[in-house]
Amino acid sequence: MSESHRNKAPAGQPMRGPGFGPGGGMMGMPVQKAKDAKGAMKRLLGYLKRRRGQLSIVLVAAVLSTVFGIVSPKIMGEVTTRLFEGAVAKLNNVPDAAIDFDAIGRILLLLVGLYALSALFTFVQQFIVAGVAQKVVFELRKDVQNKLNRLPLKYFDSRTHGEILSRATNDVDNIGNTLQQVLAQFISSVVLLVGIVVMMLSISPLLTLITIVTLPLSVLVTKKVATRSQTYFAAQQKTLGELNGHVEEMYGGHTIVKAFGHEKKAVDTFQSINEKLYDAGWRAQFVSGIIMPLMMFVGNIGYVLVCVVGGIFVTRQAITIGDVQAFIQYSQQFTMPITQVANIANLIQSALASAERVFELLDEPEEVPEASEAAMHRKPQGSVEFRDVSFGYKEDAPLIERMSISIRPGQTVAIVGPTGAGKTTLVNLLMRFYEIGGGGISIDGVDIRDMKRSGLRGMFGMVLQDTWLFNGTIRDNIAYGREGATEEEVVQAAKAAYADHFIRTLPDGYDTILNEEASNLSQGQKQLLTIARAILANPTILILDEATSSVDTRTEVHIQKAMTDLMKGRTSFVIAHRLSTIRDADLILVMNHGRVVEQGTHEELLALNGFYTDLYNSQFATTKQHQDAV
Repeated sequence: MSESHRNKAPAGQPMRGPGFGPGGGMMGMPVQKAKDAKGAMKRLLGYLKRRRGQLSIVLVAAVLSTVFGIVSPKIMGEVTTRLFEGAVAKLNNVPDAAIDFDAIGRILLLLVGLYALSALFTFVQQFIVAGVAQKVVFELRKDVQNKLNRLPLKYFDSRTHGEILSRATNDVDNIGNTLQQVLAQFISSVVLLVGIVVMMLSISPLLTLITIVTLPLSVLVTKKVATRSQTYFAAQQKTLGELNGHVEEMYGGHTIVKAFGHEKKAVDTFQSINEKLYDAGWRAQFVSGIIMPLMMFVGNIGYVLVCVVGGIFVTRQAITIGDVQAFIQYSQQFTMPITQVANIANLIQSALASAERVFELLDEPEEVPEASEAAMHRKPQGSVEFRDVSFGYKEDAPLIERMSISIRPGQTVAIVGPTGAGKTTLVNLLMRFYEIGGGGISIDGVDIRDMKRSGLRGMFGMVLQDTWLFNGTIRDNIAYGREGATEEEVVQAAKAAYADHFIRTLPDGYDTILNEEASNLSQGQKQLLTIARAILANPTILILDEATSSVDTRTEVHIQKAMTDLMKGRTSFVIAHRLSTIRDADLILVMNHGRVVEQGTHEELLALNGFYTDLYNSQFATTKQHQDAV
């Protein structure tokens, strides 16, 4: 195919669903939840099971790294105890009293070794987790891309481009980022929490109880504040969506806004939404921002209690001062893994919501499978036959019913009719973008359902009214029509399309880079390039959407001449908008409400004095009135 059937989304196309993918992880921030969290988790784990060996190493590394980190405060407490006991003994003039610096040195060397081992295992853990997460994302992206290639056109027609892109990019990235954080943090946090509780219990069960008692208070404060902040965050996200929509709309229609003098109205609307966003954002950030100070306040209450009770125990020689120091360190670390697990729970919810959206895409029904023994055309001639074809975009709303057409090789067939008559639908069925509901379509006597889709579409060249050019050189855009085309063939195709002259007048000629929207070329120049691409493809059958309505007269002449040359000796389907351009067509199909109501040559149809005559006369009368007005 020389021209892509699907065009890019317009600049002002709104994106459905989460604009930049579901977020999460901020305390107090509402996250999108999966409808079937278990199902999404099970399928996501299926991708992780393929890397059991690597995940086992991560588990071992996380446990060892955390354990080495957990025992360090206890050993550090031994240093404090030896210093304290030695200093007290000297103050009390105990004979031969001294601080055992040799023992302290050995303990410090042991600590350095433990911290080094903890850091090493953390590095190993992070290194493997990064690889696992990116491999999962790689496989998901590959599955999504392969799935998109197998989806029927109706899937893309029924969804916005932004919605599909959000699933294929943002949701997959969100899964990858979450996996990288969760796989490392979750294991470490759980091991750290269990380890800290064990170490605190080994020092003093009573101090441990005091520390744990403050935990429900922290949870209660956090929950109360977070519940209120969620309301403000929801308002913030809603208002942010309104602001983004307004900015995108004003930017996309900037010329129209300027032309009609609505700049002040646009600015006023922006100011109004911006003020609402400021108010909601300020409240959300303030309320969520006080969570940490409140948690620190509650934590400090526990810290004071531990210090007081621990000091009493030391004076009674129930525990050593080094153990009190170690316990204080453990109590300060106690809430950290709990907070991490809470944040991880939010991240997992967000990732499962993204996974569910990705799996919904992967579960979409695919195109009808191709025939096991696909028919091949060695030398296609271009005869086309529609036999009692029926079709509807919805099963309960038929659009085409029992349509029969026979077209000989080399004939030019014009398809005319009012908007919504089914002109484009006919082309979609011919190229098997949609499957017919009944009857059959054959090319050179072979049913298109018995052919490979790639082979079928390779017979066609398309020049549509909405041009499609990609970001790249002019040479690459023309060469897109045929793989392996030489420089000479590209230039010959451009000459045949009357595009060579304007290309050579550009500063970089055939090496001129087209931007994303190809806005550095005029509409007529873009059309000539798509015609050159079709010429290079050398198709058996052409589909032309009349594309001269938005170009100047001189360019229109070039385009019409290039199209005429392109159609010579080829079966051509022309979707006509101006009936004056298809008078010489071998066959004109007049469509209305999905049916071919009339067919014949221009003269035959005028003689019928039917629907075609009404269409033709209405266009002619409109043109004459316009000329008289001028």
